[in-house]
Amino acid sequence: ATTSFLDTVVELGPAAMWIADAGGTIIRTNRALRETLVLTNAQLVGKYNVLADTNLEAQGLLDHVRDVFGKHKPARFTMSCKEADAGEDGLAGARDLYIDVAMFPILDTEGQLEHVVCQWLDITDRRRAEEQLHAEQAFSNAIIQSMPGLFYVFRADDSRFVRRNDNFGHVTGYSEEELDEMTALDLVVDRELCASRMQEVFEKGWSSMEDAILTKTGEQIPHHFTGAKLETNGKAYLVGMAMDITERKRAQEEVLHLERQIQHAQKLESLGVLAGGIAHDFNNLLMAVLGNAELAMAHISPVSPAKDNIEEISKASQRAAELAKQMLAYSGKGRFVVEAVDLSELVQEMTHMLEVSVSKKAVLRYEFADNLPAVEADATQIRQVIMNLITNASDAVGDRSGVISIVTGLMDVERSYLHETYLDEDLPEGLYVTLEVADTGCGMDAETQDKLFDPFFTTKFTGRGLGMAAVLGIIRGHSGAIRVYSELGQGTTMKLLLPAAGPPVAATRGDAKKARWKGSGTVLLVDDEESVRAIGKAMLERLGMKVILAADGVEAVDIYREQADGIDCVILDLTMPHMNGEDAYRELRRIRDGVHVIMSSGYNQQDVTQRFVGKDLGGFIQKPYTLLSLATALQGALDEDGRPDTP
Repeated sequence: ATTSFLDTVVELGPAAMWIADAGGTIIRTNRALRETLVLTNAQLVGKYNVLADTNLEAQGLLDHVRDVFGKHKPARFTMSCKEADAGEDGLAGARDLYIDVAMFPILDTEGQLEHVVCQWLDITDRRRAEEQLHAEQAFSNAIIQSMPGLFYVFRADDSRFVRRNDNFGHVTGYSEEELDEMTALDLVVDRELCASRMQEVFEKGWSSMEDAILTKTGEQIPHHFTGAKLETNGKAYLVGMAMDITERKRAQEEVLHLERQIQHAQKLESLGVLAGGIAHDFNNLLMAVLGNAELAMAHISPVSPAKDNIEEISKASQRAAELAKQMLAYSGKGRFVVEAVDLSELVQEMTHMLEVSVSKKAVLRYEFADNLPAVEADATQIRQVIMNLITNASDAVGDRSGVISIVTGLMDVERSYLHETYLDEDLPEGLYVTLEVADTGCGMDAETQDKLFDPFFTTKFTGRGLGMAAVLGIIRGHSGAIRVYSELGQGTTMKLLLPAAGPPVAATRGDAKKARWKGSGTVLLVDDEESVRAIGKAMLERLGMKVILAADGVEAVDIYREQADGIDCVILDLTMPHMNGEDAYRELRRIRDGVHVIMSSGYNQQDVTQRFVGKDLGGFIQKPYTLLSLATALQGALDEDGRPDTP
């Protein structure tokens, strides 16, 4: 009865079980085992020997089994049974299993092994749940570690970390062991702000702030922090991220700096307008003083007691004129300062300025020719041209990576090449110093190239220098040319040509010749200032000219309409009431297209030239002018004999 009872317990017990003889062959199984393996008793009893199980051997578990049979020691281990492992030497059912195995020996009274009992506990579901959990943990850890910023979880009660990514060590410079001993407050600059935001998280559920991470070396790195409340198992945690905002802060500072620059520039511009206006009026007044002093010197005896007084008047007037020039320079309307310029050296001096002016993704490459001839140029204006071309190239590159090349050289230019340039106004063949700015940007189609130098682009860009139309005007003023190569999607090359300078011309002989120059013919002098008209008339008459006076543009146009055939040249003030010089010039050209007009202004040639680009202005003279400068201007409009050039 006892044996029958035990057989029933074994057969119906919930744990899968088999019993093997001393040789390892199964002699009995229970129902739970057969159901687990989906095998019959006939397939198991006498057919399977545990000591020959290749599956156990492959998993390195057979030594545990041998200890049970050989050393009579119980064993406990986990094994897997896969359907693919089924065979003569393996034991497997219809499905893959993970099994917790417990084996123990049964000895006889003499201590000899009789049987080995094995119990199986199917832990497949638990094992797969663990594997799923491990996979999810690995997945979440991979996400956390791949985050560009800092990830953290710390306790509410002591602010110590329970989870963080490796970036903490990379950013702060602390080891993992050091970070384990630190709190969140130990890593920020503004501990009070951080504590306040942490309290806000635990009270409201979420908060954010901007502060700096304090590294082990004392460096402060700006970060944007976020935090959210997490509750689990009755405990509160803060989970959040921190992103490095160094570049954003730098960009904000650059924007603020630019805004301050713009405000400063606008302030200076307002002051410049005021200074320029004052200088203009001042020059009109000086015109009368300086001109009368010059004429007085021509009429008095060299031994006259008044000679020294008149000379002092002239000197004082010249100093006042210099002051007016400084005011014009402050207003941005100063004269060109033409000098011998080494183009390669000029660009090299600008490299730092150019580097900070281009897109961060644009790379500047330089190639400078050695021993270039100098060019006669205003260095400031050429710098503005270079800066504008580089800025345009940077804009063409945009947010993409690109290269901007700056190359200087010397070129023997023929007529056929000049015909392909802008500003080919019968420029002479010969040696030209070249400056080439090439970019790998978006390029231009034919329609865009046609509009490239349209006057519309002369609109002033604050902080961006000159527009392309002004670049064209400056190069024209330097007797140069521009060649443009561009293809949509292939980039653009702008090539500037400036005539190589010859030997300097001695000024003394030329000045003396101009001082002795006498002309003939009639000049229409137009100015709204009576004092300027009076002294101008006297100076022109001394130079041998007949003079007709007009007080404004309207009167000048009326006079010229009636007497055009008898007027050889017009000296026209730029700024006048009723009709200014620009409008009057337009009307004069409608009457006779070849009219010789010398524009006069208290401002300078640069300002006037930009307004009259392409309008065939005959010349310019800046107030206050002397007999010498007046003679020079007239010679520019009339031939050496004092007669007008043929229109």
